[in-house]
Amino acid sequence: MNFQRQESASTILLVEDFDDTRLMMKMWLVKRGYRVIEAETGEEAIAIARSEHPDLILMDVMMPGMNGLDATHQIRQYQSLRTTPIVAVSAYGADEYRRIAIEAGCDEYVSTPFEPRALAELIDSLLTSKNAPELNAEPTHFEH
Repeated sequence: MNFQRQESASTILLVEDFDDTRLMMKMWLVKRGYRVIEAETGEEAIAIARSEHPDLILMDVMMPGMNGLDATHQIRQYQSLRTTPIVAVSAYGADEYRRIAIEAGCDEYVSTPFEPRALAELIDSLLTSKNAPELNAEPTHFEH
């Protein structure tokens, strides 16, 4: 079997405090060809995002201690993570929660239970737009 594709696979930071949910999500993402790193708390999510620079973050909203929206807000303070797509994931499906998540710095909001195909398409879309060259973008200074 050829595992070279895995080397260039996009990295997703999966932030979820429930072990069973995190394991199920990780298995689903790995099966789709992503490299998955995990965090159980908002504080861990910030530290791992800073050290690993994932291509996308799936952020549980409701966690003990620092919630996902506060963690997102802090992650957005770092220049190198300002354009990293962050998808808030929560059992609360109301439009009000979506608005709050977007205001906190999330790119999208998904309520659980979610349709796997819809989430897969959202992840692919966010990763594609993140990696696509912006034709009308202003010149920027890259961090290394």
